[in-house]
Amino acid sequence: MDLDIFQWLLSPAGQALLAELAGRDIADADALREVERLRRRVAPEQARAALEMALLRRRARVKFPQAERLYFTREALEQSSATPVAAHRAARLAAGPYSHIADLCCGVGADALALAAAGVAVTAVDRDPLRLAMCQANADALGLAPRVSTREQDLLAEPPPLAEALFCDPGRRAGGRRRFSVEAYEPPLAHVLGWQARTPALAVKLGPGVDLAELPADAEVEFTSLDGELKEAALWCGPLARVARRATVLRRSADGHVETHTMLSEHTESPASSFILPPSSFLYEPDPAVIRAGLVTDLGGQIGAAQIDHQIAYLTAELRTATPFARAWPVLTWLPFSLKALRARLRGLGAGAVTVKKRGSPLDTDALARQLSGDGERPLVVVLTQVVGRPTALICDPMVH
Repeated sequence: MDLDIFQWLLSPAGQALLAELAGRDIADADALREVERLRRRVAPEQARAALEMALLRRRARVKFPQAERLYFTREALEQSSATPVAAHRAARLAAGPYSHIADLCCGVGADALALAAAGVAVTAVDRDPLRLAMCQANADALGLAPRVSTREQDLLAEPPPLAEALFCDPGRRAGGRRRFSVEAYEPPLAHVLGWQARTPALAVKLGPGVDLAELPADAEVEFTSLDGELKEAALWCGPLARVARRATVLRRSADGHVETHTMLSEHTESPASSFILPPSSFLYEPDPAVIRAGLVTDLGGQIGAAQIDHQIAYLTAELRTATPFARAWPVLTWLPFSLKALRARLRGLGAGAVTVKKRGSPLDTDALARQLSGDGERPLVVVLTQVVGRPTALICDPMVH
């Protein structure tokens, strides 16, 4: 899609076609047939653009509650932050307090919209005129246009605009493939960090698998999960850095409310735990944000739990302590891993459907679950892991809430 076609989508004719497609149940496999149908009424490139936008809006629902009103490109949607994650970060920035923030490499505007919704004036910068036009259209669609201005600029060639704070979401994809090193980002992280000479308050969005060794030691690294899935990392620099590591756990309720839970630490590496115990009454699986932030031992101290192995991020305790930072399973029994012995123990427990989880095991969980499931009525969970370096299987009841 080019800028002219996008402008047509914003016209009454384009809007009517998008509204029609929104009411149709269209799958990706129907695309060719649907384009042929639309080509009887509009130009081929208009038909393709409208259909692509309709399909992207459906895909975007998991990230954006108002996806049906917004505009996307495929790559920009993949890189965009989900609304709860962007809103959390915007709240941190707005509490700075900063009234004017530059959103650099803004894409279609997920973070610019969140910042504007938090009451901040935003200068949204990108070198792609199509993405900038979509960012402005998205601000218009949500009634946030008075707080959002756009600026076309190549940030590799020019410094960012003056603002009280900067947020940058550098490109981490090229040709559909992810870039993992921060120096392969566009712009590279070293280039982005150089902007602090003029604007010290800087936040940078990073991939969740970022190599911590590539990051500056004097910045805060925050890992954020949403509904139990690790979404992204963020680097907070200058006056925005409050601690060394932060794990933020976001959970959505059925009514759309988002609960935020945060763990903080002053250490940059997870301290080795000297408290290792065999599995007890409950097994805890820490949230992935807690694991990536290196806060597993900190969590163990909070809930009175010990690790079962120095290298494995499972915790165990005799008593269950409710925590938003981990899921818990009641442990029925555990044994050194042996497929024959495991099957026998499951039969003795009257196993029905078996779910297999693993950490520190090379086995295929789906295939093993099919092999272990029995004819009984009791659903069970098998956890394949290591206990003090030895392959072990834990048999648990389903997760407690």
